[in-house]
Formats: sequence, structure tokens, C-alpha cells
Amino acid sequence: MPRPITAGVLTIIGGFFILLGGVIFALLGAVFAIFGVVSGIFLLGLLAGLLTIIMGFLMIVAPSGHTVWGVLAIVLAIVSLPVSFGGLVVGFLLTLIGGVLAVRWKRPAQPWIDGEGRRISPPAEK
Repeated sequence: MPRPITAGVLTIIGGFFILLGGVIFALLGAVFAIFGVVSGIFLLGLLAGLLTIIMGFLMIVAPSGHTVWGVLAIVLAIVSLPVSFGGLVVGFLLTLIGGVLAVRWKRPAQPWIDGEGRRISPPAEK
């Protein structure tokens, strides 16, 4: 079964960078917590990184939803900008490229087989 492997791998790698940026952002939140400023927004970077990695795995495991996974990866890449420094910018770019590749991916055409077992070419796409 054909799968958007490149899109999934790029999204997973980008998700790890976003997760790393989220860890840095969470540590920054811990420093602010020492001074009395407590907020849960610093944990959103970790959530964005984990969800991005999940989207990458779903692109590979469930390729029938490649468009949905790609759009969600693009949205998570944009969300990562303010909540995890864009995954140190590298994660943002890798996830964005992986999401676009997943949206643009097309399943290869399967050859048609008629009732007599002969192969007939698939119709030309318009």
C-alpha cells in the first residue's frame, strides 16, 4: 500500500524540534514561576510538539486521511511559532513542508483488470 512516507518523516522530525522548543519554553515558564508568575501557556509548546509527532505517524499509518493530517500539521506548525519558538524555526519549516507534501500527495493509479484478466491502462487524468 503506497504511503506518504516523506511527508510523515519530515513532520515527525519537525515535531521533535517543536517538542524541543516546547521544553525550552516550559523551562522559561519554570523560571518565571520562581518569581511568582504562574501560567499554563508554557506547556502548550509541549502539546504542540506531541500532536505534531502524532500527525506524522498518522500520515504513515493511515494514508487515507493524508489531507486531514497534512492540514492539521500545517496548523500545528503555525501554532508552534508563538508557543515553542517555531520549534527553533527548523521544526516549523520541516513540519510545514511535511504538511504541504501530505496535502499534495496522490495515491498512484492502480492498473485496471477487466473480466478476462487482461490489464487495461487507467484513464488519463485531466
